[in-house]
Amino acid sequence: MADVQKLVLKTILSLPTPILRALSGGGVVYRGGRTLDPRFQFFANAAKGLPSMTTLSPQEARAGSAKGLLAVSGPPEVGVRNESLTIDRPGDGPGGQIPIRAYRPAEQDSAAPLIVFAHFGGGVIGDLETCHAFCGILARVARTAVLSVDYRLAPDHRFPAGLDDVLAAWRWGRDNAARFGAAPGQAAIGGDSMGGNFAAVLAQEAKRAGEAQPAFQLLIYPAVDVASETPSMAVYADSYPLSRPIMEWFMGHYMGPEADPADPRLSPDKTQDLTGLAPAIVITAGFDPLVDQGEAYAKRLIAAGVPTTYRCYDSLAHGFTAFTGAVPAADAACREIAGLVRAEIEK
Repeated sequence: MADVQKLVLKTILSLPTPILRALSGGGVVYRGGRTLDPRFQFFANAAKGLPSMTTLSPQEARAGSAKGLLAVSGPPEVGVRNESLTIDRPGDGPGGQIPIRAYRPAEQDSAAPLIVFAHFGGGVIGDLETCHAFCGILARVARTAVLSVDYRLAPDHRFPAGLDDVLAAWRWGRDNAARFGAAPGQAAIGGDSMGGNFAAVLAQEAKRAGEAQPAFQLLIYPAVDVASETPSMAVYADSYPLSRPIMEWFMGHYMGPEADPADPRLSPDKTQDLTGLAPAIVITAGFDPLVDQGEAYAKRLIAAGVPTTYRCYDSLAHGFTAFTGAVPAADAACREIAGLVRAEIEK
C-alpha cells in the first residue's frame, strides 16, 4: 500500500506547475519576498484538512509523522551501506544505550572526519528513519562516514536528555572514528532543526569544557534561539510543516518547568562569545519561522571570526531534508549541502 501511495503522490507532483498550483488552492504563494515551491504548496494545502500536531499526543504525533515522512522520503542512496548499533550511555548519567546508525559510502575518503548527525523533530518526534535518506546522501557526496543518533525524546525525557545523548554519541564517534574508516580521533557534528540546535550547542559545550572542537559544524535550519522574537516568526507563522503553534507545542514538551529559554544550552545564540568555534555551514529554508535566527547566527559566527558558509533555500520549507523523494528542489538542495560539506573537508 505504501508503494502505491508513493506512486500516486509522485504522479500528482510531476504535473505541470500551473496544474499543481491549481490543485493547491490556486495562485502563487509569495511571502516575505519569497515564492514557495509548488510541491510544498501542494503539501501545505493538503495538510489543511488534517488535525494539527498540536491536537495530538507526542506518541500520536510520532506515529503520524513517521507515516507521512515515509511517503515523501527518497530511496536509499546507491553505494552506501548502513549498520545499526548501540552505544552505552555514559556512567555519570542514566543507564541504558543509545541507538545509532552508521553510513559508509563505497568511495570513502579515509582522511575525512566522521560526521555525527542529529535528526529534526523539536526534541519530541523523529527517529533514525527521519534523516535516513539525507544521511545516505551526505555520506555518498561528502565521501565520509556518517553516524546518525537516535537520542531520547521529550516529554518522556526532557531537556537536556536528548542533548546529552548527542554529546555522548559525538564523543564516542570521535574516539571510535577509525572503526568506520574515518580519520582517527576526528568527528564533525551536524543536525537539522532541533538537531541543528544540538550541533550548535555541542560546539559551544566543547569550548566550555576545554575539549578540541568538532572538525566542523553543519547547522541546517537550526533552532538557535527559543527565547526571542524575530520578524520571520510572524511572517511564516502559519507555514507548513513548521508553524508557530507547532513550535510552541514542541517547546512545551521539550522544556521542563524549570528550564530557562535563555539558557545557552537551549538558545545557543544567547552565548556572548562565539570565537574559537568550529568552522560552520549554516543552512536555512525560506518558508520557515526559524529563517531569521539561522541567518543571524551565521552572521554572528562570521563576526566572531569563525569560517562560515551560509545558504538560504528561499523556495523551500522547514524540514526539506526529509522530502528528497517528493520535491526535486529539496533533493537538489540536500546534494548541494553535502557538496558544501565535501568542500569543507577538502580545505
